[in-house]
Amino acid sequence: MRKRYAIRSYVVGAAVARTGDEMSGPALLLAGLAITGSAFTATLLLAGITVSAAVGGPVFGVLLDRSPRPGRLLAVALGAYASALVLILLSIGRVPVVATLLIAACAGLLGPALSGGWTAQLPYVVGEKDLPRFTALDAMTFNAASLLGPAAAGAVAGAVGAPAGVIVSATLIGTAVPAAWRLPVPSLPPPFQPPPAPLPPLPLRPSARTPLTADIRAGVRAIVRTPPLARATAVSAISCVGQGMFVACSPLLGERVFGAAGHGVLLLSGVAVSALSANAVLARCPRLMRRPDTVLRCGTLVLAVAFLLAATGRPVPLIVAALIAGLGEGPQLAALFAVRHREAPERLRAQIFTTGASLKITAFALGATLTAPLAAHSLPATLLTAAVIQAFAALSYGRGGRRKSPGQWRA
Repeated sequence: MRKRYAIRSYVVGAAVARTGDEMSGPALLLAGLAITGSAFTATLLLAGITVSAAVGGPVFGVLLDRSPRPGRLLAVALGAYASALVLILLSIGRVPVVATLLIAACAGLLGPALSGGWTAQLPYVVGEKDLPRFTALDAMTFNAASLLGPAAAGAVAGAVGAPAGVIVSATLIGTAVPAAWRLPVPSLPPPFQPPPAPLPPLPLRPSARTPLTADIRAGVRAIVRTPPLARATAVSAISCVGQGMFVACSPLLGERVFGAAGHGVLLLSGVAVSALSANAVLARCPRLMRRPDTVLRCGTLVLAVAFLLAATGRPVPLIVAALIAGLGEGPQLAALFAVRHREAPERLRAQIFTTGASLKITAFALGATLTAPLAAHSLPATLLTAAVIQAFAALSYGRGGRRKSPGQWRA
């Protein structure tokens, strides 16, 4: 009964926190525009809360790995992130823009806590037999959040005003604090361990006496020197550049193909629904995740096909492209988690997850930034570029991955 409660608490907490996180970006964008009347300032707010994740991920991951109670540290981070969102809202239009951007950048340092930091605790919640299924379920919380978060931001802004959307997103994140606080203490190693990577002998958990930079370097070495982990990290980051381009193109696609920019959001909803459905199948049939390296590579190729189809700029192919993109995006994320769980050394697990999350957030922001000049020249060319990036990501993975050792990933 305790295990069932822990799993339910984990899934619900992760889903609520990630929905609030997905809601916070659009809500800040709408609130900044409504209060200041400047689209430039609103865009800067969104950029400020995402770009700093590149720095915050590795550092917060080390702190999680060092902590004897990482769930409580995660809960504090969630509370601080939620409080920062409220503080940003209160400061917009009342203090200089630079001060508001500084608050947003500080909040962004904690962004990876809601993604990689939480997922890194999953092996302490479930056993080896259940890990493949709950890895897919964990990925589903991201898919559901990407579907509900932006829609909720728009609905709240339309009903009671844009600033209320920020309050609701902060409340959702704060609601997940008790679930994070009760996460199991990792007093024992996770249920399985892959053969050690070629790293020097390390203690089970990082020591507070070790310099922070030394632990960060150890995490980077673990990623770089473990081939399947290095490949999966590189592929996911490169793929996020293309995904950021597609998301940034969606309003333009909605306007040019369907007659209204808002209809582009429906395309993203189609991607999220399709990804959620695909991961639901993986959760019900964990045997499909016995070779996560292959799933990761194939999922990225599916995204390339989807973006290539979207470049046609026709209504029916565009809708089909959105659904196909979800079929690639959902399993790709679940497979990425599976590879990290399998390959990450236990003492560096949280850092590897949060560093990976930081790279993905930064890559996504880079893709969205590149879209503006490219789309101004040619929208189909921008989507073709996104497809080429996905194809390059999949081909850069190389052939095969690590072979499953006995006892790992049994369905």
